[in-house]
Amino acid sequence: MSMTTETISIPVRLDFDDLAPKVAGAIGRLDGAATQLLDEADIDRRLRELLRLRVSQINGCAYCIDMHSKDAVAVGETEERLHGLVAWRETPYFTAKERAALAFVESVATMSQTHVPDEDYAAVSKEFTPLEVSALLSLVMAISAWNTLGVATRQWEPGSYQVGG
Repeated sequence: MSMTTETISIPVRLDFDDLAPKVAGAIGRLDGAATQLLDEADIDRRLRELLRLRVSQINGCAYCIDMHSKDAVAVGETEERLHGLVAWRETPYFTAKERAALAFVESVATMSQTHVPDEDYAAVSKEFTPLEVSALLSLVMAISAWNTLGVATRQWEPGSYQVGG
């Protein structure tokens, strides 16, 4: 039995970048500032992409999932860990430090349900310095803003993102 591949078109709802360039630019600057803080805190690039990918999975942003999966591979992430990310609690692929970061960013990304409980904050604070926790929080804020745009506007084309692009 052969499987046929059919693609469907997902129409763009709104060209936000064109209609709200100042806000789109502010999100870009937020992302740049978050990246600079991640650099200053020396947060591992593989972990950054895993965290961006995990928040994007939670928020259902197809563009960001596509982008950060590719970026993770480009910085040396393994397929095994990428495939296991959605069920990271049930896999042996992640260190205690990575697990603390994953739990924290998930908690922040779903704060309307979790209210970022003390145990998630305590776990991340045990593994990361205050500067590093600030960097992780900045990462969630920035990727969540991009996810909001991507999900609400559908402003992307499958395969349109190239690594480094």
